[in-house]
Amino acid sequence: QVQFVESGGGLVQAGGSLSLSCTASTTTASVGVMGWYRPAPGGQRELVATITSGARTVYADSVKGRFTISRDNTKVTVYLQMNDLKPDDTAVYYCYARTAFAGLEYWGQGTQVTVSS
Repeated sequence: QVQFVESGGGLVQAGGSLSLSCTASTTTASVGVMGWYRPAPGGQRELVATITSGARTVYADSVKGRFTISRDNTKVTVYLQMNDLKPDDTAVYYCYARTAFAGLEYWGQGTQVTVSS
């Protein structure tokens, strides 16, 4: 079982910046992919950004050029720097990790990001 300590988020005006961090309670070798998701209009969680242990990244089109995901493998921590935030970015952001071998998925409890217009 992987647990997370999430921090960051909060309230910001449109155009502002926020950062999120998430530390997993496991070893670096156990985690293949880490990232962030948020609820989509249909209710399912949509990818915001993910990063592999080798630093390969994937971004949602809606956040490309504005958000940057990074990872510290020594701390098993993933970060999300969010710039030029828009009201549509308002959501609960969930930390995500997938184990390297078994492909088991784990989710954080979520952290609220609110962008006012």
